[in-house]
Amino acid sequence: MTKKKLAVIGNGMAAARFLEEMVARQGLLRYDITVYGEEIGGAYNRILLGKVLGGVDPDSIVTKTADWYTRHEIALQSGVVVKRLDTDSGHVETTNEERHPFDIAVMATGSQPLVPPIEGLVDESGNLRPGTFLYRNMSDCLRMRAHARSGDNAVVLGGGLLGLEAAKVLSDLGLHVTVVHGRRLLMNAQLDELGGEMLQRHVERHGIFVRTGHTIEAVPGDGPVTAVRLDDGKKIAADLLVLACGVKPRVEVASASGLPINKGILVNDALATEAPGVYAIGDCAEHNGKLYGLVTPAWEQAAVLADLLTGKNPLARYHGSKIYTRLKVAGVDVASMGRIEPELEIDEVIQVVETRRDSYRRLIVRGGELIGAILVGNTSAAARLVQLYDRGDPLPADPLSALCSEASFAEPCTDRQVCNCRKVTESRLHVAIAEGATTLESLSEATGAGTGCGSCRGELAEIIARQTAAPAKLAAVG
Repeated sequence: MTKKKLAVIGNGMAAARFLEEMVARQGLLRYDITVYGEEIGGAYNRILLGKVLGGVDPDSIVTKTADWYTRHEIALQSGVVVKRLDTDSGHVETTNEERHPFDIAVMATGSQPLVPPIEGLVDESGNLRPGTFLYRNMSDCLRMRAHARSGDNAVVLGGGLLGLEAAKVLSDLGLHVTVVHGRRLLMNAQLDELGGEMLQRHVERHGIFVRTGHTIEAVPGDGPVTAVRLDDGKKIAADLLVLACGVKPRVEVASASGLPINKGILVNDALATEAPGVYAIGDCAEHNGKLYGLVTPAWEQAAVLADLLTGKNPLARYHGSKIYTRLKVAGVDVASMGRIEPELEIDEVIQVVETRRDSYRRLIVRGGELIGAILVGNTSAAARLVQLYDRGDPLPADPLSALCSEASFAEPCTDRQVCNCRKVTESRLHVAIAEGATTLESLSEATGAGTGCGSCRGELAEIIARQTAAPAKLAAVG
């Protein structure tokens, strides 16, 4: 059988997962795959960029080394910028004026940071002023790390996941850090009012200053950044300014290729664009009017598309994703899923507030099912709640018990999902450990657990410790 040429435009987390799914389905028997990535090197885990900013070896977050592509006979065009797709002739056109044929193309161009229209933010050439950094890729982090010095002043614009992560890392490096957030609440997309207030207390306890409900109006002076001026006129010293105030889909290649776009590249349930043979997944794809900007939907899309293209399941379709977030934000455990506010009169709100611990747990229940949850400070029940939410299982007769980590459910979950990103269950982990995966690294390699957002890695270590300790105890008794 003659192989078709499959071009993947982008080499981020969506593309990397798509390649894994294709390999798992023997897709390399059907396709010759070429990946076009703007960044030099293989794919890496963008969620762990904070570790690179904090000083770890950049190679430690690389998920696809050059050897991986070679081993699977996937051609990696590293550091190559795609200009457009000629969908009529079936060619990828790059900015160095090369043309490469394709039969199938998968757009996985991701997203790019928003640069707000702040007075004095850019110089006469249109470049960001020295001392100003975006927070999106590996080179951003390496340049920021080289610039940051203990005792310097840093201002982070944006109080979402990325902004708070950057603020915590810079604070740990010894900088005086102020977070400026235009909304009244931190992480306003994931948290309600009380959750945002609780998170802010935790963040401030780490020595980070927070100014919510304000924006940066201007970056005064010329040359390197020395200060910012807020919309209330207050001036804050800044040797370093980090922009983490949102992202937008990268659609310039799609636009130049004549693909229909709205905010993102328009796709149907088969993740297909209007152009025959051209698909889109991840941050750049707009499905049913939604842009997700999160890794789990991108991975779910990658699996559906791999099913379709390999023929494993020609009827596979993407019908949207249930959204949940479970991360350590600025040193604080936070989980959020589904709706953050009740919408119907029948919706029931159950919440527990521990003021001394600044812990907040909230459930939103409709007809006995969990439709939303917020956890700040105490996320021990998060894994169970995510599974209930994801599968639509009924809550216990007393829904409050679902907030306990050892809750007793009406239908007990005998095989709970530990890694939500990779959907790895506890039984699968036990099998892998029994087969010799007794370190965190080997267990992650064997099962994929802990290679997404990383929030379950602590629990993985506990499971390893419990299972490997059991034989030793039996031997001691004997």
